[in-house]
Amino acid sequence: QDGLKQCLSELKQQLAWVERLDVTSGQVVDPVSQSASNKDAVDPENDFQREMSFYRQAQAAVLEALPRLRKLQVPTRRPDDYFAEMAKSDQQMQKIRQKLKSKQEAMERSEKAKQLRAMRKYGKKVQTEILQRRQKEKKNMLNAVKKYQKGLSDKLDFLDEEQTSSQGNKKGSASQQIKKGPNAKRRYKNQKFGFGGKKKGSKWNTKESFNDVSSFRSKVAHNKGPGKSGKGGKKALNKRPGKRARQKMKSRAR
Repeated sequence: QDGLKQCLSELKQQLAWVERLDVTSGQVVDPVSQSASNKDAVDPENDFQREMSFYRQAQAAVLEALPRLRKLQVPTRRPDDYFAEMAKSDQQMQKIRQKLKSKQEAMERSEKAKQLRAMRKYGKKVQTEILQRRQKEKKNMLNAVKKYQKGLSDKLDFLDEEQTSSQGNKKGSASQQIKKGPNAKRRYKNQKFGFGGKKKGSKWNTKESFNDVSSFRSKVAHNKGPGKSGKGGKKALNKRPGKRARQKMKSRAR
């Protein structure tokens, strides 16, 4: 203790307080519980109580020092145009600024990706609801058609609903679209090449064609027309005489 006091006397300088700015204060009582029993009850192992004790002691020292500085006419507020030299260099602050900027951009990209995922999820949900609604409408229409075909119902309201839905949605399924007449490709071919009429069964007889015999020719039908023989139907003028007939003709000519 004597040695410490000797060192203190050697280091101690007789300067004014404004040059030293030292303030000594004891432990400050907690304003919440000002009882004397709790004055020395700060647990050093409790970080919160220890730091709060330091904070109250520093605050009491500031409240003691400010009136003395004002009395000595020492300004205690920093002027608006005051520029202090920073402890870190401009290069290091630029690196910090770039790091903060990159972190902010990463957060923005993450937020944007999160919004896109939410929008995609919502769009998928809406699309699923639309598909389910279309399937339900299709099922209802098919049930109505079956009832109409079986004679259980005589209402054709589902056709009007189908026309309305097809006008509202041009990309509907083929089963939901009412087709009238041939398609565009068939109409173009009919316009270009013509339409020959019905082919299948066109040569079948009818009652009128069966009773009509005005075009019937018996000679033509039985192969007895002019210039025709009874057997082969070959022309008689072009028929060559037989060998015996030719010999008789030669003997007569002699």
